[in-house]
Amino acid sequence: MTIRFQYKIAFVLALAGFQAATAQKKDENIGTEVVNVVKPYTPTISDAFKVKETPVMEDEDNAQKKEIEYNIFSFPVASTFTPAKGKAAGVKRGKKETAFNNYASLGIGNYGTINAELFVTENLNRNEYVGGMLRHISSQGGIDGVVLDDKYYNTSLDLTYGNRQKDYSWNADMGYQNQVYNWYGLPLEYVDFTDEQIAAIDPKQTYNTFYLGGNIAAEDSFFRDASVLYKRFWDGYGSAENRFYVKPSLDVDVLEEKIKVDFIADYVGGTFEQGPWVVGEELTYSHLNFGVQPSILFQRDDLSVQLGAGLFYSSGKIDDENDGKFFVYPQIKASYKVVGDLMIAYAGAEGSLKQNSYADFVSQNPFVSPDLLVTPTNQQYDIYVGLKGKLANTVAYNIRGSYMNEDDKAFFRNSLYIPSSEDQLDNYHYNNSFGVVYNRLRTISFFGELKADISNNVSFGVNGTFNSYDTDMKEAWNLPSIRIGADLDVDITEKWYAGANVFFVGERKDLIYPELSFDQNIDSQTVTLDSYFDANAHVGYRYNERLTGFLKLNNIAGQNYQKWVNYPVQGFQFLLGASYKFNF
Repeated sequence: MTIRFQYKIAFVLALAGFQAATAQKKDENIGTEVVNVVKPYTPTISDAFKVKETPVMEDEDNAQKKEIEYNIFSFPVASTFTPAKGKAAGVKRGKKETAFNNYASLGIGNYGTINAELFVTENLNRNEYVGGMLRHISSQGGIDGVVLDDKYYNTSLDLTYGNRQKDYSWNADMGYQNQVYNWYGLPLEYVDFTDEQIAAIDPKQTYNTFYLGGNIAAEDSFFRDASVLYKRFWDGYGSAENRFYVKPSLDVDVLEEKIKVDFIADYVGGTFEQGPWVVGEELTYSHLNFGVQPSILFQRDDLSVQLGAGLFYSSGKIDDENDGKFFVYPQIKASYKVVGDLMIAYAGAEGSLKQNSYADFVSQNPFVSPDLLVTPTNQQYDIYVGLKGKLANTVAYNIRGSYMNEDDKAFFRNSLYIPSSEDQLDNYHYNNSFGVVYNRLRTISFFGELKADISNNVSFGVNGTFNSYDTDMKEAWNLPSIRIGADLDVDITEKWYAGANVFFVGERKDLIYPELSFDQNIDSQTVTLDSYFDANAHVGYRYNERLTGFLKLNNIAGQNYQKWVNYPVQGFQFLLGASYKFNF
């Protein structure tokens, strides 16, 4: 067997030598042209052929393997191939949308309604810009069953200047607003007014606001941002109020934790020429709140916890009575990603000292009387737990339950009769305005919200809040227990779009006086304001990238409901208009 194996090896070597000699002979006819090889061939293990089967050796002893060397002989190859130049595939470009910095809008509707807006902004250079916003909405009234003038006007002008730098940015704001409303809510259902009494009432009230403010924010600094505001507010009855606050915030990174400190100094002070207690005697008030709110943020994987507290000192003065108090509030928040962004559990306990003002009360209810008692609200704590996240990539949800305890909570309630003389009432004391009363309020609340982007052209949202109140007063005046809302926006085509929103507000409680009398001790009667449903819709047509026409429909059901006692709202309303975008 050994002899046969040796013969086989000799035969293979002889055959290899013959082939090499033949190749050398053929190489002599190739020519003298030389081609330089840029990179010689370097074999790798992936080029070798692997025998999958292991041969069976017949000999008991394996023969010694002979080392074989492999050499590659490079030789020149003539070629006339010239590669063609590549050509990019054609791509159809979409039409580039023009970005407009400014727009003007005008709408006209029934009830003599005019709604106009003008927004203008301009970049002065790479870092600076200016802007302005002019708004106006008015109605000439005409509500069914109302005997006093019910028209209103609301006009405002806001100006801003901004500066953006690499390490910081800041802006300065200035504005003015004029509002005209009427105390048209006479209790006609309960009191028989004479024509002389109605003719003697001038229900007009005007409000004016002037403000100066600004913000500054820094990058990569322990100083995060700060805001400052001065506001002057006055009305047509000699009432005036000043508001000033400054709110700086700091951020400091210590090891892996973030420490945050918010400061606040908030002052409000004003005068009512006609006080709520004594006829002909003015009321003055002022409140100065100082606060510091430190907190530290811990983040570990899916868990985030912020531990903090609010420390406030309030110095208040009403007429000649001074009062100073110190408050401590919890400010704790935590969240945990149960299933990534699909399910996030959160909880917290937060409290704060809320500064109230005449201007804020007017923004909530423009039919208040100009003789209010103004004092801060002590929101002792708001304990809540909730769950939020996504049901799908385009569907988000949020559910929450909370328990809140507030002291000196402000409630709107129908005003008492206070005569300005022995035979005449003020224009706002015919049971047609609202005062403010304070009391403790404990609220159990449940909130739910669902938002969905069904497609690129359709979005939908629904939310609801359910409250249960407990107070030391007879009722939680003018606070509804149920609020439900929903909205839908649709891009029908590239040109057409539409939308709708509906909301439901539950019953509220307030007071009325069954007869007109100068006796301030007259018995009042608790009334229940019916719940109401309001549906609104709009449709628009984009004529081109600049011009858009629209139609808005409000209170489609035409309900003459009362948002406040004795104050019915306008019925079915429409507004037809257009908006135009432009650049300078």
